[in-house]
Amino acid sequence: MGHDHGHDHTHGANKKALFISFILIAGFMIVEAIGGFITNSLALLSDAGHMLSDAVALGVGLVAFIIGEKAADYSKTYGYKRFEILAALFNGITLAFISFYIFYEAYHRFQDPPEVASTGMLIIAIIGLLINILVAWILMRGDTEENLNVRAAFLHVLGDMLGSVGAIVAAVLIMAFGWGWADPVASVIVAFLVLVSGWRVTKDSLHVLMEGTPKNVNLDDVVETLKSVPGLTSIHDLHVWSITSGQNALSCHAVVRENISLKQSQDMLRDIEHRLQHKGIGHVTIQLENEEHPHEDTIMCQMEEQEGHDHHHGHSH
Repeated sequence: MGHDHGHDHTHGANKKALFISFILIAGFMIVEAIGGFITNSLALLSDAGHMLSDAVALGVGLVAFIIGEKAADYSKTYGYKRFEILAALFNGITLAFISFYIFYEAYHRFQDPPEVASTGMLIIAIIGLLINILVAWILMRGDTEENLNVRAAFLHVLGDMLGSVGAIVAAVLIMAFGWGWADPVASVIVAFLVLVSGWRVTKDSLHVLMEGTPKNVNLDDVVETLKSVPGLTSIHDLHVWSITSGQNALSCHAVVRENISLKQSQDMLRDIEHRLQHKGIGHVTIQLENEEHPHEDTIMCQMEEQEGHDHHHGHSH
């Protein structure tokens, strides 16, 4: 039970961190967008675009947390926890679109660099950097390791910090040397960062949606752990997946010795659950079978074999 309590605690902390970050980022994004228009700086505008994606990321993350708290019901037996992953996926794709748009804009600016009001650009970029550092610090205190949603938001903000640094450097170069091209160069760097973080988040979310093995779970290790349980002879049909960030599930068939008592099998299940808890797997479903079950001793039971078996049954009289 302690585990669940810990989960609730980090959940609350994550939600609060996201909420404060959302207010700060959304507020400054508006300032930066207006500043970008007034100073005519693409670097500021692209950073504002990045901040918009941040604000969306944080907002969607917040909504995901709130929806994810809805209890499980008959139509959604795992509750709404997966919404968080869908939010992260949506985020990743949005980031990719924003970056392509910035590339497109920068291309036109290289050909015809406009005048940029560099002093205003510098001031706004510095404030942006300070806000990003503050938000990154708030999110760092949340759960950036385990939670895909908080991590997505954190990556956004890190990219943003670099975006602000880029805008500061570009403003200084324009002020010192009159290098107008520094502005689109800074925006291209930001766009590239946006694209990379978008790709990562999208890839991770798809992995969860495809029921992939969680990154923090070593399957060989899990198999060894299960096989080391006294009285258990073999396992097959093993599946490990994530319901949402930090919530992993496992199901398998375990073959046990003959003449094992009900109490022994209950103790065995408790032992297995306890061992797997330490491997980061909280939801465990195990079907115990005795050796008479005609199953091959493999982890993944071959489907063809099963089909052949059924086919054979169909013909025997």
